Amino acid sequence: MKTRSAKVVRKTRETDISAQLELDGDGTYRVSTGIAFLNHMLELLAKHALFNLKLKAKGDLKVDYHHTVEDVGLVLGDALNQALGDRKGILRYGWSVVPMDESLSRVALDLGGRPYLVYEVKTKKTRIRDFDLGLIEEFFRAFTVQARMNLHIKLMYGQEPHHAYESVFKAVAKALSIACSKDSRVKGVLSSKGKI
Repeated sequence: MKTRSAKVVRKTRETDISAQLELDGDGTYRVSTGIAFLNHMLELLAKHALFNLKLKAKGDLKVDYHHTVEDVGLVLGDALNQALGDRKGILRYGWSVVPMDESLSRVALDLGGRPYLVYEVKTKKTRIRDFDLGLIEEFFRAFTVQARMNLHIKLMYGQEPHHAYESVFKAVAKALSIACSKDSRVKGVLSSKGKI
C-alpha cells in the first residue's frame, strides 16, 4: 500500500522550514520552530490526529513571530495536501467537540478542495508569555489555504487561554483524523460530482 506522506521545504528571506508528514502514523513528532507555544500546539495536533510529524523552522524571530507562524501554516498545509494525494477513498468530512478543563472547542472541516476558514476564538488574555495569540488565526488561515480545506473553528467557552487553545488544536486534530480516514465503501472521491 502506498504511504500517504509528504516532504515540503520552504525557504524565503524570512524563514527556512522543512516538514515531513505521514498521515497513517501513531502520533510521533519532533517539532522545533523556536517558538515554545507553537511547538506545543503542533505537537498536540500530531499526537491527537495520529500523524507522524517532523518539522523544523528557522525564522526572523528577532523581528517578529508572524513570518514563522504563518509560514509554518503554509508548509504544514502543503504537506497535508500532498499527503492526501487524489483524496480517493477518504471520508472527507470531520468534526469534533473537545474539552480541556473549563474550555470547550467545536471544529468541523471538509477536505473537498475549497479553502475557507471560519475562526471564532477569543480569550480575555491575548498573550501567552510573549506570544500573541492572534497569530494562531494566521496559522490556520495559511494552513487552510494550502491544504485546500474548509475549516470551521469555534471556541465555545474557556477562561484560561492555554486550555482554550489546547482544546482548539486537539479538536482540529480529531476532526482531521476522521476526515483523512480511508473507508473501503468510498469508491473514488466522496463527491456526487466525481471530482474534488
